[in-house]
Amino acid sequence: MIRTRAVSFAAFACLAASMLAQTPAPGANPVVLSAEIDGIIHPVAAQFVQRAVERADREGAALLILTLRTPGGLVDSTRDINNAIIRSRTPVAVFVGPSGNRAASAGFLITIAADVAAMAPGTHIGAAHPVSGSGEKVDDTMAKKMASDVASYARTLATQRRRNVELVEKAVTESRSFTEQEALGATPPLIDLVAVDVPDLLRKLDGRTITRFDGHTQTLRTRDSRVEPVTMTWAQRALSALAHPQIAYLLLTLGMLGLTVEFWNPGAIFPGVAGAICLLMAFFAFQVLPVSYAAVGLLLLGIVLLILEVKVASYGALAAGGIISLLLGSMMLIDSPLPELQLGLRFIIPVVGSVSAMLLILVGLGVRAQRAPAVTGPAGMIGETGRALTSIDPGGVGRVQTHGEIWTATASEPVAAGQTVHVTAVKGLLLTVVPETRLPAQTGGLQ
Repeated sequence: MIRTRAVSFAAFACLAASMLAQTPAPGANPVVLSAEIDGIIHPVAAQFVQRAVERADREGAALLILTLRTPGGLVDSTRDINNAIIRSRTPVAVFVGPSGNRAASAGFLITIAADVAAMAPGTHIGAAHPVSGSGEKVDDTMAKKMASDVASYARTLATQRRRNVELVEKAVTESRSFTEQEALGATPPLIDLVAVDVPDLLRKLDGRTITRFDGHTQTLRTRDSRVEPVTMTWAQRALSALAHPQIAYLLLTLGMLGLTVEFWNPGAIFPGVAGAICLLMAFFAFQVLPVSYAAVGLLLLGIVLLILEVKVASYGALAAGGIISLLLGSMMLIDSPLPELQLGLRFIIPVVGSVSAMLLILVGLGVRAQRAPAVTGPAGMIGETGRALTSIDPGGVGRVQTHGEIWTATASEPVAAGQTVHVTAVKGLLLTVVPETRLPAQTGGLQ
């Protein structure tokens, strides 16, 4: 009995110590963590939010503010972010801002899931209709299933957060978008308040009572709070940058170009290694972006046609086909209605032109190098000019100086000492020469 009470007392003491460790000391300024997502919602962004939530819980922060600017992203990553927000012991406020930005598609669902949803003037949220992440067209039945699944998930979030369920569902099924005034003026509202910036948000949240996801209430204390930024690690920033459509497109083209150079000139090593790394990073980005793999096939076809143009006499037909294939593949690569994900012609044309020119030049140099006469070894001796050191009788043997060396030589006609000769054949260490006054119509070869 005594031991049981001792264990219970020890457990109670540990719990109390943990609660005290997470509660700011009386009179101390509360700590507010501030994180930002500016871009597509993908696994790296989800990991960043999860670690920000873990830090807020560990440090006993009064609030975690997630400033959101996004055109959308992956549903699975969105669910991971929302799960972290729901499980967080620290209240999480999602702030769509600053003015002129938006939280569309996946960003809308994250805003709805937050303990506090706030928007800056001149922002909007919504347009959360799901699309295929692979860029492929889906049939009507599958499209309805996808929309129904996301809509039910959105309704669950809205119901638990006491937000406008009807408008949330329309944002998914009808791709509706809402300005900050429309979101705040709805009954019930979609968001909790409008704030100019983070300091304004903290002033308006001080003393406000919120309802957490599990139903219990909590009063926020943000007056004179100390805001500490939460930033991505260098690895997270690098991986997040790869998800940009233009970066992914450049990595794909550079990867294919590097492997092409390596296949054409085996043993170069660097182009092959660099090309393989670029392709792997591009494929990582393609897991996030809605990519059409038919477009990737067109890009590969375009490179093959450009290579064949150098080896096949097509009078420019293969080159024209290769450039057209590269252009079409580049325009079709990203299959998304979002302007932020599109590759504009102002970006595509310079890249396609540069890649086409580099391929034609590199492959052309390789072909010319293969067709050029040998300049080293025995084959490089043929055609060289030298000087006879001794006279050479027809069918006889003498010595000549050529290529900076003294060689034993034979000739089919008389050669006088000191006369200029030309090498026509090489057999082992014996040269066949002819005097300069008479050159044969065709030179000899190796024997």
